[in-house]
Amino acid sequence: MSVNHILPATTPSCQKIAVILPAHNEEKTVAATVQAFQQVLPGCEVVVCDNASTDQTARIARKAGARVIHEPLKGKGNAVRRLLATVNADIYILADADQTYDAQSAPAMIELLEQNHLDMVTGIRQHTESQSYRTGHLWGNALFNRLFGKLFKTPTQDVFSGYRVFTRRFASILPIQSSGFEIETEMTAIASILKISTGELPVHYAPRPAGSTSKLRTWSDGFKILKSFFRLFRHFYPAHFYGAVAGLTALLSLCLGLPIVIEFMQTGLVPRIPTAILASSLGMIAFVIFTTGIILEALARNRIEQRKLFFLASGYKE
Repeated sequence: MSVNHILPATTPSCQKIAVILPAHNEEKTVAATVQAFQQVLPGCEVVVCDNASTDQTARIARKAGARVIHEPLKGKGNAVRRLLATVNADIYILADADQTYDAQSAPAMIELLEQNHLDMVTGIRQHTESQSYRTGHLWGNALFNRLFGKLFKTPTQDVFSGYRVFTRRFASILPIQSSGFEIETEMTAIASILKISTGELPVHYAPRPAGSTSKLRTWSDGFKILKSFFRLFRHFYPAHFYGAVAGLTALLSLCLGLPIVIEFMQTGLVPRIPTAILASSLGMIAFVIFTTGIILEALARNRIEQRKLFFLASGYKE
């Protein structure tokens, strides 16, 4: 579900709301981020996960009124995993502690979630300042969004958005394996594979304040994210993944073996025995890989059905 305008920012009611903020060395921005969410969502619990910070992030967050927990393993995925394991709420708001995401959009995202009985709403980043988003990141984001849509058959406008609102039951089925910035991709992939109802809402994305530096490393994190795409695809669609590998192996076997077969039919001789052995071996390997993919596909379907049943059993709190 996609929404192309900002809904009225009415304060959501009755449900327990927790704002969870992973933070690594964000002493310059964490207080303002905590206070912004407290202002627009009175009564919400703001929890900051101090992710192996070496500055005063934890002290400043606590002074601003946030509950602070600690995760010594560095990486956003590790911090989010700790937050979800520790914090109990009906609705979770995941954001960054760097003042880039607009807290004013949170009530509208919650309203969209509740009114449409969704389980996750993603904030689609809209930026007007050129310094808020590097040109290379814009191109990379568009490319990865298209690749994700092809692999998981789900169109998305911003697979890397770290601004998410989701329900308790969605949080309960998140077996987060990612340790870093791939966490957003994993959340979107799981929602896609389990056919969970989701929505998207445009939100303002601001540049980091002066003196605050991004933790994102363009090339290394880009390769990690690409790797996570194929890891998730292999995990949830093993028949497709191993089928493609088996097909390429079988094609190589055919290219090597066909000339030998033709020569044998013409002369009755097999002059290139090592190549013949290699071609036949590749053919057997292709068969084994294909069979492995079929077996893993059955196991993957079973895991997905079990997770669906657990998700449905969790119910939706009105």
